[in-house]
Amino acid sequence: MNKELEKLLFNPVRLKILSFLFSVENASLKKLMEVSEATKGNISVQIKKLEDAGLIKVRKSSKVIILLLSARLLQKVKHLLRFFLTHFNHLV
Repeated sequence: MNKELEKLLFNPVRLKILSFLFSVENASLKKLMEVSEATKGNISVQIKKLEDAGLIKVRKSSKVIILLLSARLLQKVKHLLRFFLTHFNHLV
């Protein structure tokens, strides 16, 4: 596995964000805060890191931020999530 991706996913909040997005395909910032139990500031930082890595796409409207898994990387993310959930489930 790519070391940069391993490092990126070895964060419980980012892993929760990706896991949730994988199950629902898109979500609002508010919902991700609920699911991850993280603060708005922490979620924003983690979303930026995931977006910069190309794992998610962010759509902003007047009042809502919607996050989507990058279609191009959906299979890769699926594989990485399975690997992490299998080997590191005790950390989540």
